[in-house]
Amino acid sequence: MKIETLSTRDNATYIQKKEIADFLFVHLDQYGDAHADIMKCLDYALDQAKDKGGFAVIAREGQQIVGAVIMNKTGMSGYIPENILVYIAVDASQRGKGVGKKLMETALEMAQGDVALHVEPDNPARKLYEKLGFTNKYLEMRLKK
Repeated sequence: MKIETLSTRDNATYIQKKEIADFLFVHLDQYGDAHADIMKCLDYALDQAKDKGGFAVIAREGQQIVGAVIMNKTGMSGYIPENILVYIAVDASQRGKGVGKKLMETALEMAQGDVALHVEPDNPARKLYEKLGFTNKYLEMRLKK
């Protein structure tokens, strides 16, 4: 397995972003979003605009993506963590092999400042996040308009 990273300084192409979004769209399963929303997240993370930023961490076996993480900078600090882990997915055939852990460790090393993530209570990845030191500080509530 090979780990790759992309950040704002890499000038990611549309093709690179689409490959990552295609993978996430398929492998996020019931925890996923629309393909267009995943592309917006990648645009935000990899854009060179001053008020945006973040990065992507990708695991590959040969040429195939087998795992991916997208982290966005929030532009805040203290009262809101500096980073939010928006997406993480591992190909079902690669689960239980340490791919998710390696992706998370790499992402946490790259992140400058605190990191937040949202996880469904029944998501099995929750155990990994807890092992890495994440705690449940708040119950998140949302109002959809």
